[in-house]
Amino acid sequence: MTDAIPGFYAVVPAGGAGTRLWPLSRAGAPKFLHDLTGSGRTLLQGTVDRLLPLTGPGGVLVVTGARHQAAVQEQLPEVRPQDVLAEPSPRDSMAAIGLAAAVLEQRHGDVVLGSFAADQVIDGAQEFGRAVREGVEAARAGHVVTVGIAATGPSTAFGYVRSGQPLGIAGAPSVRHALGFTEKPDAETAAAYLATGEYRWNAGMFIVRARTLLDHLAAQLPALHDGLREIAAVWDAPERDEVLARVWPTLTRIAIDHAIAEPVAAAGGVAMVPGDFTWDDVGDFASLAELLPEAPEGDGARTLGEEALVLRIDATGALVVPSSGRAVTVIGVPDAVVVDTPDALLVTTRACAQQVKGGVDGWRARGRDDLL
Repeated sequence: MTDAIPGFYAVVPAGGAGTRLWPLSRAGAPKFLHDLTGSGRTLLQGTVDRLLPLTGPGGVLVVTGARHQAAVQEQLPEVRPQDVLAEPSPRDSMAAIGLAAAVLEQRHGDVVLGSFAADQVIDGAQEFGRAVREGVEAARAGHVVTVGIAATGPSTAFGYVRSGQPLGIAGAPSVRHALGFTEKPDAETAAAYLATGEYRWNAGMFIVRARTLLDHLAAQLPALHDGLREIAAVWDAPERDEVLARVWPTLTRIAIDHAIAEPVAAAGGVAMVPGDFTWDDVGDFASLAELLPEAPEGDGARTLGEEALVLRIDATGALVVPSSGRAVTVIGVPDAVVVDTPDALLVTTRACAQQVKGGVDGWRARGRDDLL
């Protein structure tokens, strides 16, 4: 199914610095602007490639930081400049998605929007499209819809959503009530969740009518709602810069999961559509390694970049990113992670991949903002 869904718009929040992928991903060039899978397309471009068949031309909005606006527009010539919404500063996902919802309602009325992060890798276009189409039907019935990913194991790196009874919505046979969300549990809890068959990974994808989202926001965080409405009212008018500069810094900084999904799920207003496609949020170098093809020598080794620059000896499973153009040799360090860029070198292991953010914090504490 490749026909566009009438009245459906896709919102792509493109923010964050991807600090666990440092020094490849940085504040000025975050991970969504990089080709991290060797596909020839950046994560952002891959996201929009997936969505355009479902929305049709003019159906994708990207919300990004002002410092990334030019790069986003350069990478996405198929997205109209007026559909790249630039935030003056990061205010987390609720402000980004709420702004897009308010702008869409201002321009097109009470349309259905879906929010899909710019830095996720998905394989299975047909199943992804099926899940989105069912999600749109459930959203039209008034639900906030989340996509629950079929878990491949008891990961502690992802949140979980618990599913309940089917909703019985025509055109959305697999959609169920969402009974609640759990932030990254420990391994024992995650295994117990999966054993019940009721839990899926929470991918942070949401599908909802614009007015439904804004009404929930008005009930939960009225000041944030009012501020976003004020900005959206002049987004396509000459007063935008003045209102944005005055109102944006006052907005509450909060994730949509905490602002809307969790309280609305507790009240019975969230639905879950199962997504049985392959999904990864490329959260660290360990997960990145699993997305790359195995290097010629095998043994689980991976390379992001030019294979001719890499030599491994007794380094089973080593991931090497030779971005500086220098030759990299790894000897006797299984599961090593070596990321070589022109101004910074990272050496760690797959097991310690989640700790890379601590290295970024360390350089920040030393005042080395040039490395961030």
